[in-house]
Amino acid sequence: MRAFEGVAEVPLPSLVLNSTLEQGGFGPGLYGWIFECHGFWHNLALIVSSGLFVLYLAFLSKRSFVKLSHGRSYIMIAYYGILWFVSILNFAWCSLQAWECTSGKEVTWNLLSLFTTSGMLFLEVSLMAFILQGNYASGLEALTRTFVVSGLIVALDILLKAIYVFGFGIPLFIYNQDDTHRIKWGLWVVHKLVLTAVYGIILFMYHSRWRERLPARPAFYNYITIMLCMNAIALFACGLTGNVAGFGFWLYDLTVICYHAFYLPLLYVTFLADFFQEEDLQLENVYYSEMKDAGFFDADWE
Repeated sequence: MRAFEGVAEVPLPSLVLNSTLEQGGFGPGLYGWIFECHGFWHNLALIVSSGLFVLYLAFLSKRSFVKLSHGRSYIMIAYYGILWFVSILNFAWCSLQAWECTSGKEVTWNLLSLFTTSGMLFLEVSLMAFILQGNYASGLEALTRTFVVSGLIVALDILLKAIYVFGFGIPLFIYNQDDTHRIKWGLWVVHKLVLTAVYGIILFMYHSRWRERLPARPAFYNYITIMLCMNAIALFACGLTGNVAGFGFWLYDLTVICYHAFYLPLLYVTFLADFFQEEDLQLENVYYSEMKDAGFFDADWE
């Protein structure tokens, strides 16, 4: 009888699920990858959303390459290439959430998080710099100026984060519900405060006499409004989490999911989608001009 003692202590659903995953050839790693760390729905939301966006870019890649080669816009070509690179990095980050809770993966997770967040920050800062240049942002000169400014800001951000993570051992990219590390959350408060202030200034310019200096595109205004709200909520969540973990951490985790799931599609819709659609009209105008020069419409004037 002693051989059977304690068997009833193991819940049947958990036993069946674990044995199924392991005996089916998946191993215990798959169970931890899907269900553990932040939980199933957290991981699923990140993986599905980031994966769908990469598939969307791949589906339209041939058409996009053709339009970019005809348009010869250095800004759009550079942004599209960087968007592809960052989207793949973001998909890897979303798919490897289990590394955050795996012993021995701290350095790898910190490096992946550092480069992923820095790539997304580069796109974010460069788009803000492009908007602030207003109607003068065009050509190779604007691209160079935008990338230099954005690159310097992001390089400084990477350096500071690397010093805190690898030099002082502050877990900037490792989160848990009971984490109230004051220095870490204080740094994130400063980070979100700066972004919130910049977006607030740009939004204020849209409602002031400097409005004419900004691009007259509703998509840019909507983008600034969304990012201002997102960073303001993240700022509030960081402030709460640094004092009392719980609701603040849940709210911050929600902003992280939204940022990694929807920011890159939002950037694409705001800055690139219109370019690809407008390119169709530009090509039609080119074809019309060529046909007009060839005399196809001379009979209409007779």
